[in-house]
Amino acid sequence: MAEPKTKENDLSVKAFLDAIEDERRRRDCWTVVDLMRKVTKVDAKMWGTNIVGFGRYLYTYASGRSGEWPVVAFSPRKNDLTLYLRLGAPGSDQLLSKLGKHKMGKGCLYLKKLEDVDMAVLEALVKQAVEAKGAERVDR
Repeated sequence: MAEPKTKENDLSVKAFLDAIEDERRRRDCWTVVDLMRKVTKVDAKMWGTNIVGFGRYLYTYASGRSGEWPVVAFSPRKNDLTLYLRLGAPGSDQLLSKLGKHKMGKGCLYLKKLEDVDMAVLEALVKQAVEAKGAERVDR
């Protein structure tokens, strides 16, 4: 079975984020780092070359394939700030309706800029994602 390409590593989160050319995007990323660190109570780590993750949890698919992934994470993609959260917990639809401008994908939340969203609602979504993965966390 092939090894997952995206794994936690020792690359520098600071160097990665400080290299973002767009000042607003860079500032938004540091704000997300502060928010996710506050909620998870763990420091940011690089996963692969472009994902900033917090904590770790183990997953196993029905196929038997298993691995590790960050409890919550984000990546400053070209068009969006992509947040990797477990969406779909009870109450998340209500929170998402109050969030502000965003798009959704499977397990991802896409934001253009943080000024378009309610930061208290975003924090509540991150907390919800962390709580949903609580029993599976291995970073404590």
